[in-house]
Amino acid sequence: MEPTIWAWIGFHAVVFLVLALDLGVFHRHSHKVSLREAGLWTVVWITLSLAFNALIWWWRGPEDGLNFLTGYLVEYSLSVDNIFVFVLLFSYFRVPPQYQHRILFWGILGALIMRGTMILLGAALVERFEWILYLFGLFLLVTGIRLIFQDDEPEVDPQRNLLVRLARRVLPITTEMRGDRFFVHEQGRYNATPLFLVLLIVESTDLLFAVDSIPAIFGITHDPFIVYTSNICAILGLRSLYFLLAGVMESFYYLRFGLAIILSFIGIKMLTPLITGWFSGGHGLHIPTTVSLSVIVVTLLVSVIASIIRSHRLSQATDLQ
Repeated sequence: MEPTIWAWIGFHAVVFLVLALDLGVFHRHSHKVSLREAGLWTVVWITLSLAFNALIWWWRGPEDGLNFLTGYLVEYSLSVDNIFVFVLLFSYFRVPPQYQHRILFWGILGALIMRGTMILLGAALVERFEWILYLFGLFLLVTGIRLIFQDDEPEVDPQRNLLVRLARRVLPITTEMRGDRFFVHEQGRYNATPLFLVLLIVESTDLLFAVDSIPAIFGITHDPFIVYTSNICAILGLRSLYFLLAGVMESFYYLRFGLAIILSFIGIKMLTPLITGWFSGGHGLHIPTTVSLSVIVVTLLVSVIASIIRSHRLSQATDLQ
């Protein structure tokens, strides 16, 4: 069943209502987000996403329900890379904890717009040029292999960021922060604050991560509504996940390898019809969504459990010294 315009409107209405409650009621005043609050909001976002998943399952059937769940898990797990960057970025600019939620709120709001545009563009390209899926698959396979061999920590150099350099040329910028404000009116003109520069970097890094994650979800389904909604649901939970995991990210040592395996698997899944079609001389094989979901869940569980075991052993070794 194809989604009507009212389905799109209804989804966005709920999203903006929850975001309005988030910023206008629960985070009206800047404050440091506690682990308890972060955990509560993480549960809220996951519950809302799974409730929407159940609605899709009831409305459009098990196949679309599985596609949404698989896409959501892929996007949610890939968002962990964003958390690494946020940790380094806030540390570099010495952003006080009480202002970090505001940056991530507006950063993710911008990400919704950017990703929506990219998904609609990608859907149009896939519908017109189906062979582009094979390019997506090859790109994901190469990205997954490169992720295995990259350095343990992503590099963040804000001074080389294109948007930051353009902003410094165009806008007057204060030397110090002015509370949680992005712009201030001083000496007869509006000045950007360092907090605005951090927001620009958050937006630009999300755009770079979207280049990996959006092709990945097209490897699950080509349905624009499922691609878009699963992506947005995953992104909405990113802020609370950051505040929950920011202090323990170093403990998840093997998670990067798990993400690399997931990206490589989806790349292989997208290339399988082409390769098997060549050898069989007919229609190629398609890996079922249930298999994809199983591989993703098992890979995530193994990488997280292995990371916890490694962290525990290192902790014991340190105590013995």
